[in-house]
Order: sequence, then structure tokens, then C-alpha cells
Amino acid sequence: MFTGIVSDVGSLVRLDERDDVRRLSIASGYAADSIAIGASIACNGVCMTVVSREGRDSGSVFDVEAGPETLAVTNVGDWVVGAAINLERALKLGDELGGHMVSGHVDGVAVIVGRDDLGETSRFTVEAPHDLARFIAAKGSVALDGTSLTVNNVDGDRFDCLIIPHTLKVTTWGARQPGDRVNLEVDTVARYVARLTATG
Repeated sequence: MFTGIVSDVGSLVRLDERDDVRRLSIASGYAADSIAIGASIACNGVCMTVVSREGRDSGSVFDVEAGPETLAVTNVGDWVVGAAINLERALKLGDELGGHMVSGHVDGVAVIVGRDDLGETSRFTVEAPHDLARFIAAKGSVALDGTSLTVNNVDGDRFDCLIIPHTLKVTTWGARQPGDRVNLEVDTVARYVARLTATG
């Protein structure tokens, strides 16, 4: 489990295709000896398993693999060498829950359709896939590219989030622009409420 509080921005330094699996090498500020083989790291909100790691400069490079399902429902297939990637380590017992509960199981890909820079903050308007829009509510939470955000307004399949200066600085959101595709994970509680309503 994760919280949607990004702890590092990594960089994709290599990708290799092997049949239907894509192996990705990501440079990070995490110490290599702090990453266990088999550990889970959220990469742009996608829970991925570390299959190898090595020390590099003041951090590390770790490898993860994406299979057909991940490539089909996330934006991992869009990543190119040099791409910046939001990273978050998995929660440990006793860690502070600063965002909201995020599983790292991305529901689909949303598209940024607007950005308004309002002084130090930026308002992003995002269009969700139609079948996921019903899970998004004003004042609720969403995870976009692994970042826990509060929904301000909802209009059909579109919603907007106001991003504060700190988040713009320490995540990939400062560089995001209309047309960018972002991983969307809806709030787990909203998903279960909708399921109970449908079957109740």
C-alpha cells in the first residue's frame, strides 16, 4: 500500500523489450542497500516489483518489469528514456499516512485537458475515462501519476485539482501540460460504495 505522497522523482535510464514484457531501469535517489529485491515501488502510481538494483552516484538504479496488462491499462507504454517518474516506497508499519490509501493498482489513463497557472498554484482539468468518472466526487481523493490529490469540481467526465507550489516542485506536475496522459487510481472507498449500491 501507498499514500500518494511522492518521495522522489526518478528518471528512466533504459528500457528493454522481451517478448511481451518491458524491463525498465529507473535511476533514483534511494540508497541501493535500502531496496530489497521483490520490494514494491510505485512508479507514476503503478505498483511495480523490483527485480534488480545497483548503487549509482548518490542513489541507485533499480529495474522493474511491466507485463501486457500493465502496458494496456497504464501510461507505462508511453515512457521513453529520460522520462521523469514519480516514485513512492511502500508503506511500513508506523509510517505517517499523509495522503490517502493508494493500492498502486491503476484503474485507467486520464488526459489533462487544461492547465491554469494561478500565481504560485496551478489548476489542472482532467478528463477521466467515462466508466471511471462515476467514482470521482468533489472533495474526494484521486491518485494521478501516483500523487494524492483532492478533487475540487466535477463536470461530467471532467474534474479539476488545484496543485500547490510544493507539489509542483517535488513531483512531475510542474512540467505537466494539456494532452499529457496520466495514470488514474480512483479512491478505494468510492469503488466499494459504488459496488454495494449496485448490488444492494
